[in-house]
Amino acid sequence: MKGKIGIVVGLTAGYVLGARAGRQRYEQIKDAYLRVYNTPAVQKQVDKVGEFGKSAAFALPSVLWSSAVKITRAATTKGTAGDKLDAALDASKDAADDVKDAAETTADAVSSSAKRSTGSGTAKRSSGTGTKKSSSAS
Repeated sequence: MKGKIGIVVGLTAGYVLGARAGRQRYEQIKDAYLRVYNTPAVQKQVDKVGEFGKSAAFALPSVLWSSAVKITRAATTKGTAGDKLDAALDASKDAADDVKDAAETTADAVSSSAKRSTGSGTAKRSSGTGTKKSSSAS
């Protein structure tokens, strides 16, 4: 779907920039573009993409940040250097699992959203409630 949209946008931009038909033809193309862009169906898809982008953009970085905090806390606990290293390694394994789960959930959501946008009625919908381990090292 992205490839088709890219081709249309590229061809349109090339024609507009390369056309020698003048301002009148440019205005006709611009008006046609705006009529299509402002249709309810297109705006509905624009809104879906915008909302999804917001949710996906915030999910993974927050997991990465909390994972880094957990590892740092584990590495700065009291005890010997070996104890600190062991705690940091354990925390990093848990954090890696959390990041993996968040990445899979985000990828599933992207895939599901793309399938719904292309009209595939058989898309498996992700509930966004992946299996996340609870950790007591918060």
